[in-house]
Amino acid sequence: MDALSAVQLIGYGDRQLLKDSLGLVLPKTLDEKAAFDTCFDQFFSYRARTSLRSPTPPSAQDAATADRGDNTRDRAAEANDGTENRETEAGDGTQAGNSSAGSGEARGERSGRGQSSEATAAAREARESSEDVSPGEMPAPQSPLSRLLTRANSMEINIAINAAGQQVNVYQIELFTQKGVYTRRILEAMGHTALQEEIFSLSDSAAIPDRRLAQDLTRRRDWLRERIREYVEHQFLLHADVSGRRLRESLLRDLRLSSVEQRHHRLLRDLVQRMARKLVAAYSRRRKVFRRGHLHVPRTLRRNMKYDDAIFDLHWKSVKTDQPKVFAICDVSGSVANYARFMLMFLYSLEEVLPKVRSFAFSSDLGEITDLFARNDIDTAIALALRQYGSGSTDYGQALADFRKLCLDDLDRRTTVIILGDARNNYGDARTDVLKEIYDRARRVLWLNPEPRAIWDTGDSEMRHYIPYCHQAEECGTLAQLARVVDRLLRIGL
Repeated sequence: MDALSAVQLIGYGDRQLLKDSLGLVLPKTLDEKAAFDTCFDQFFSYRARTSLRSPTPPSAQDAATADRGDNTRDRAAEANDGTENRETEAGDGTQAGNSSAGSGEARGERSGRGQSSEATAAAREARESSEDVSPGEMPAPQSPLSRLLTRANSMEINIAINAAGQQVNVYQIELFTQKGVYTRRILEAMGHTALQEEIFSLSDSAAIPDRRLAQDLTRRRDWLRERIREYVEHQFLLHADVSGRRLRESLLRDLRLSSVEQRHHRLLRDLVQRMARKLVAAYSRRRKVFRRGHLHVPRTLRRNMKYDDAIFDLHWKSVKTDQPKVFAICDVSGSVANYARFMLMFLYSLEEVLPKVRSFAFSSDLGEITDLFARNDIDTAIALALRQYGSGSTDYGQALADFRKLCLDDLDRRTTVIILGDARNNYGDARTDVLKEIYDRARRVLWLNPEPRAIWDTGDSEMRHYIPYCHQAEECGTLAQLARVVDRLLRIGL
């Protein structure tokens, strides 16, 4: 609505003014501002490029004038290699003399193979470029594409290009190396083969009007190829970045989080936030689900007593879903330093989408970081959490005891406790008795371990002692594994 109001006020005659105005009302953050600038420039770049060139195919008169200018500029160069030109003309004359007898055979050969050989096509184009056919009458074009180009209606041509692009699914372009492939596919979808056959047939003709039309169609074909290249380039800018992002996201989902480079952290954060929002879509607010067919008889009778027992207002039973309470405990010690940032991203995302999340971090002593996340952006909050709680030696027993002291009384049957850590306790007291108390009070205790399941019971890992007091223990070293955990939570209820 703000964007439409801005356009209504300032119009769209001034490109920069339109961009500045929309930039004031649409993006709200620096990241959104950068995304808006990129989107605006890429979306309108096609019109900007085409406005610099002729919007319609060149007319026959303009093409002939251009050819005469080119011949004038090239006359000096042609004089230097006059011998070669004379030999070429002699060969061309012999070929023209035999064109009547060989044209039928050549057309038959082309119809059998679908197109002429590259050598023959190159020789024909070289002869066409060397010939200087004066402007004059031309026969009517025969193929649908040649008639479209001869009409020189830019609107019709643009519509045809777009239709052919949709036919070949140009929006699926992903790599810059596919530009030539899609350009050729669009040309073929528009009828390029028939146009080429017509040009070859006219070039082989001995009649001057036919060769004149062949040269005119060749120029229009080259113009069309250039327009299609620009169209494909525009589609690449619109869609390839999205596809490339999908590819990167797909790779990041299956990549061990310890291997993720710093430059991918922003994309990783977006993925985690989307996963967390799946929770809020089902559980973040109180909802009433009205189940038609389950009549609330007492309420219906009470509400209709004023109508002398006539039933006008029906009332249906409803199921009310309360907000869950989530307690998230994150190990940020050195043994999981590579995973700690990802884990804190997950906690931060839960803070944004679920209103009743209390977050805690520890290496030995445990502390609440809910307010820390509420006051700061994600990067600052993660840095502060790591600085305050990530320097000690890992002690899960002490962390569980601190959690019991802080909020054991707040746990009830609507509470989900999520523990993110590798359970490596440096051979200290595991305090499984505390975890058992949490297990008895909470609705669900979920343990997410970033290590492979095969090494959970090796070394100083306490997972074998903690698992009996967890409703669910999952390996969670990649985003794909986290997505599976979230999906399972959605199915069974948080």
